[in-house]
Amino acid sequence: MHPSLALIEFDSIAAGIEAGDAMAKKAPIARLVAGTVQPGKYLVLVAGQVADVEESLAAGLSVGAGATLDHVYLPGVHPHVVDALAGGRQPKPIAALGVVETRTVAAAIAAADAGIKGAEVTLLEVRLADGLGGRGLVFFSGLVADVEAAIRIATDVIAGTPALIHAVVIPQLHSEMAANLLADTRWRARAREIS
Repeated sequence: MHPSLALIEFDSIAAGIEAGDAMAKKAPIARLVAGTVQPGKYLVLVAGQVADVEESLAAGLSVGAGATLDHVYLPGVHPHVVDALAGGRQPKPIAALGVVETRTVAAAIAAADAGIKGAEVTLLEVRLADGLGGRGLVFFSGLVADVEAAIRIATDVIAGTPALIHAVVIPQLHSEMAANLLADTRWRARAREIS
């Protein structure tokens, strides 16, 4: 596990590639994952030591300034968030389900990290971009009160930005809906390289 993670979301693929290159050259990061997602966006994720990731992020934001849609920096990223980004799922029974839907991948990652750190919930999954029109989805499970707390904390992190689309808590999710929610998504092949 890496103690620090940053992601920049670009609305230009060419600018994203240029910024990703600058990020890789700026500091000795432990991991870089970059690629296209729908609808025509480019993501660059870096992980490693805090100072290295900070330097790399600053370089990417500077070089890609005109094409940056959103970004997230988590100097103490929760290990379950890293697992979820790599396609991991927690197939635990769903007592209550909390869903946060965001306009950007970066906002979904920030919401997932805040929610899992701030409440006694399971981070079921984080779905990002492809097949979602570039949006992000975060799924929390647990007792109703805990899921409500996680949703409140997760949405507070992105409050004041246009990133939040909708958040909901569903008590006693139907088993057939739960089975459907745990079906595979598309960005996983690329994202598995994170861990």
